[in-house]
Amino acid sequence: MRAFITGASGWIGTAVTDELIANGHQVIGLARSDASAASLEGKGAEVLRGDLDDLDALRTGSQRADAVIHLANKHDWSDQAGTNRTERAAVQTIGDTLVGTGKPFLVAAGVAGLTPGRPATEADPNPSHGPDAPRGGTENLALEFAEHGVVPVSLRFAPSVHGAGDHGFVKIIADADRRAGSAAYIGDGEHRWAAVHVRDAARAVRLGLEQATPGLVLHIVAEAGVPTKAIAEAIGGADGLPVESIDPAAAQEHFGFMGMFFGMDLSASSTRTQEVLGWTPTGPTLVEDIASGGYAA
Repeated sequence: MRAFITGASGWIGTAVTDELIANGHQVIGLARSDASAASLEGKGAEVLRGDLDDLDALRTGSQRADAVIHLANKHDWSDQAGTNRTERAAVQTIGDTLVGTGKPFLVAAGVAGLTPGRPATEADPNPSHGPDAPRGGTENLALEFAEHGVVPVSLRFAPSVHGAGDHGFVKIIADADRRAGSAAYIGDGEHRWAAVHVRDAARAVRLGLEQATPGLVLHIVAEAGVPTKAIAEAIGGADGLPVESIDPAAAQEHFGFMGMFFGMDLSASSTRTQEVLGWTPTGPTLVEDIASGGYAA
């Protein structure tokens, strides 16, 4: 299969590109820089220059491929409204291009905020609708294309997709701890974060592509919930920092914008996903990755 991947040179996209090529698929990777283009070419992927604001490039990639995997996001925390507008326009453009083709359209989403107080399951609907919702409501927008001759699949990633080289949420937390001089957790630290190793995540995406059915919702989750206290203790141990509880009111001062997330319970089950795909995560746990020095200074 020939897959067009946005974010193909990103953290998750790089692993997905490697996984697809290793299993006989072809990749067209969207690249916005010379460095990204060179990286993709070195892996044997075809390069399409452009970014999420280049709607013509998104149309071209979608037309030339047998499937689309949309992983890119601006992640501009200083302009979240603008990021959401871009995300919605990109998903709308790709979906419109695929109408009537029967092509799979895999869209990155998340498990955060689905079911406060309990682990989210694949059966739980995403409450985010419309352009002003988180991520521009794009999970629901993409799933609507099932009624228009597209095969949309939602990829709900754990908040931590970890591994050597991760620059995501856990890296931001570890960096904040080092600046503050202590590894902190919020309150009692019993808030739980779902997690998955990046190689396991890439394998799940590949299986989701190969087994795509309209409206399929996948939870890319290996550990249903790692207590945030355990995350803090692992960071403290790896960096030689004292571990402490901080009041929720001090979370933003310590963590910056991540303070609003680290005190949330972001747990999720992947039981149904593992059954449907025949997928069993085998990678290191989040705490093992932290303890091995993957997030140390």
